[in-house]
Amino acid sequence: MFTFLKAIFQSKTLLWSLTKNEFKQRYVGNFLGMLWAFIQPAAMIGIFWFVFQVGFKSKPVDNFPFILWLVAGMFPWFYFAEALSMGTNAILSNAFLVKKVVFRVSLLPIIPILSALAIHIFFIFFMFAMFIYYGYRPEIYWIQLPYYVIASSILLLGLSWLTSSIVVFFKDMGQFVAIVIQFGFWLTPIFWSLKMVPEQYHWIIQLNPMVYIIDGYRNSMIYHHWFWEDISMMLYFWTITLLIFIIGGVTFRKLKPHFADVL
Repeated sequence: MFTFLKAIFQSKTLLWSLTKNEFKQRYVGNFLGMLWAFIQPAAMIGIFWFVFQVGFKSKPVDNFPFILWLVAGMFPWFYFAEALSMGTNAILSNAFLVKKVVFRVSLLPIIPILSALAIHIFFIFFMFAMFIYYGYRPEIYWIQLPYYVIASSILLLGLSWLTSSIVVFFKDMGQFVAIVIQFGFWLTPIFWSLKMVPEQYHWIIQLNPMVYIIDGYRNSMIYHHWFWEDISMMLYFWTITLLIFIIGGVTFRKLKPHFADVL
């Protein structure tokens, strides 16, 4: 782990350059360019707000405006979905770097994560502005959001190592990840509350580690709970995350020597 962190530090300039290039290439040729990175999530939030609050007239959740409760769950999911989707293709989209002996290939999945993180940070501040606009003053609990950002990033890196290494040999992995993201969105309590589900089934939904992240954002912004207050969920999340991180790292290392032959 220390060696990997050292490699990140030593390659920080290259990683920053590749992240900027990756970010620009995604929107090159579009009239609005990189603004689409922010327009698309904002439009989706607007659609859900209109459908559920205007159309279905959703009531406030736990005495909080529905739109604020919604964005506190959707913004972390946007980050997860975007980073995992791009991270799965990190090796395929940077095939020219895989054959360079001087480049540490295991750093490639970090690039899409950093790209998605830049957008996510913007939306975190946008979320702060929304809460302030609705009359909620900043709370000390907001400072724990970086913990959940780091936690989700570590989970994403482990998953990206796993999926990006497998997709080189099994192209269907990309489609499988897309399906998992789509189903995960509806099965994760993002625009619906866990309280709507009978309590005996809560544990099934909470097997999804992203439930911990989304609950963490809402605990920080709405319910004002510290991350260490639910020690059982914290231990479960980190056990699963570190397991995925290790499995992803081992799988990547085992398959890496064969990347150049396939690509």
